[in-house]
Amino acid sequence: MSETHTTNPVFPPGRYGRRRAGRRQLVLPIFVLILVVAASLLVSVKLYQRYGQTDYEAQIVGWQEPTATTMVVKFRVRVPAGGAAKCVLRARDYQGNQVGLETVVVRAAAGRSEIETETPVTTSEKASVGDVLRCQPAG
Repeated sequence: MSETHTTNPVFPPGRYGRRRAGRRQLVLPIFVLILVVAASLLVSVKLYQRYGQTDYEAQIVGWQEPTATTMVVKFRVRVPAGGAAKCVLRARDYQGNQVGLETVVVRAAAGRSEIETETPVTTSEKASVGDVLRCQPAG
């Protein structure tokens, strides 16, 4: 059995550029990565505090049998005690096309934080479904 000994290649100096010795330094990339992750978390927390939790949560309760030009949408909105909300209601036909849109302002009774109401939405043709698209502070 014969053994072949290998030797490290010898390169002429300066011909192939500078040779790197050992492992690359990963300190700077790791530091930058930690900095980016920390900044992202900080921005995420700030945005969630500002926009994430809303006091104006709407819930559809139902709707009455629509006519050819109107659909009455029943909905519930949670607002700060005694507050008011501006809500956008939508009526859609059987194919899902929007056939009516209405913006209404609803106000809670003093000390109350929930409003349950029904509002007519004028439609261009017979609707089949009513939605509450969004509610936000009135004003």
